[in-house]
Amino acid sequence: MAAQPRFRNDAVAGPDQEPIRDDPQVADGSHPVDETLPPLKMFTSGLQHVAAMYAGVVAPPMIVGPAVGLTPKETAFLMGASLFTAGIATLLQTLGFWRIGARLPFVNGVSFAGVTPMIAIGKDRGHDGIAVIFGAIIVAGLLGFVLAPYFCKLVRFFPPVVTGTVITLIGVSLLPVAFNWSQGGNATADGYGSTTNIAMAALTLVIVLALRKLLRGFLQQIAILLGLVAGTLIAIPVGITDFGAIKDADLIGFPTPFHFGAPQFEIAAIVSMCIVMLVCMTESTADMLALGKIVGRPADERTIEGGLRADTLGSAVSPLFNGFMCSAFAQNIGLVAMTKVRSRFVVAAGGGILIVLGLVPVGASVIALVPLPVLGGAGIVLFGSVAASGIQTLAGAALEKGENALIVAAAVGIGLIPIAAPDFYHAFPKDLLVVLDSGISTGCVVAIVLNLVFNHLGRKPESVAEESSEAAAATPVGAH
Repeated sequence: MAAQPRFRNDAVAGPDQEPIRDDPQVADGSHPVDETLPPLKMFTSGLQHVAAMYAGVVAPPMIVGPAVGLTPKETAFLMGASLFTAGIATLLQTLGFWRIGARLPFVNGVSFAGVTPMIAIGKDRGHDGIAVIFGAIIVAGLLGFVLAPYFCKLVRFFPPVVTGTVITLIGVSLLPVAFNWSQGGNATADGYGSTTNIAMAALTLVIVLALRKLLRGFLQQIAILLGLVAGTLIAIPVGITDFGAIKDADLIGFPTPFHFGAPQFEIAAIVSMCIVMLVCMTESTADMLALGKIVGRPADERTIEGGLRADTLGSAVSPLFNGFMCSAFAQNIGLVAMTKVRSRFVVAAGGGILIVLGLVPVGASVIALVPLPVLGGAGIVLFGSVAASGIQTLAGAALEKGENALIVAAAVGIGLIPIAAPDFYHAFPKDLLVVLDSGISTGCVVAIVLNLVFNHLGRKPESVAEESSEAAAATPVGAH
């Protein structure tokens, strides 16, 4: 059994966190990750996670549905199914069984990485298009499950200079999502980028910051949720809250297995989704490393293997209930860092709420009442917290040694290309865009390769061992 993780007094804490104590155990001797909270705190904290991720879960089916030719009602069915399967995948991650699940406060949901290839696969093919997409996801999920024990060994190539870079890129890559939400979320809609939308986002941001400053204890921990509620209430008289979703929602609805027909298997579609799966596994590995640092339980190979198995198994099972590929939701890492609530059972409660929302469409529509500008204002804090955590990791990455600063510079620069110049790769083959359009993936690959080139190739074994010892001295005992 692995030793209980212990921390130095100067260990790097997450953003807005107090320094992590030498002994991170709670009163009963367990780690904060395994702490169970009172029912009310468990529910409200879990609901806060759902509120933070809701838009990200329903957006992919909202985009893919119309693109493949589904009706609005069928697209709404896909959205409910995505909530349901996200809940299942989240429970696999947080509670786990056997060697499946990271057993960290790790939220899973529909991956944005698959949106473009799914549209290419199923465009204007209706139910057949969805069936081909589902068949490809099943195969990709099973392949990922088989590869997980081998893929997790890449953790040795994620020293602080790499993890800090990737965590920073995760936060920075998410910020444009918050900015888009702040403007209204739909660039073709009337009022997109209006002063009203941006003012609501700014007001929500101020409310969240004020609540974090003024409140104490549990209320401070759910400041994001309280800010979202306050912003939504203010948005009602402003006129940007849409109640149409509640009026049209069914009271009960189960995602009937294979609602759009039996899965179909096409080689080109399978290859495309397998590439997406590798991208998702890379990002999930980086997310687990980031979350492990924040909660004080470093993610070793076994943790990452379990997390990847949960990701891939959730993806393979998801099409059975009409859901898409599942992967980590980085925005919730920022929420864990900000609230300091590290219990995986809180996120498991959020997974349970997602399942209920998938079964009760009218309940899901209540969450959907939160206007995107309000969600965008809160998102700026959440996603910025992830980037801040990455910067703190880089602060302990010995950038003054060797070419570490150059590694960070090149990886961050290349990782920012899809954000700063979205059309930069427009002339490249579409299959390559699955990787190139993800700044997290490209930045991660660049950081790993450059770290190998500058810090490993041609180095004497004793030099590498000396640096490993220095890294271990700055890392919690038990990390690998």
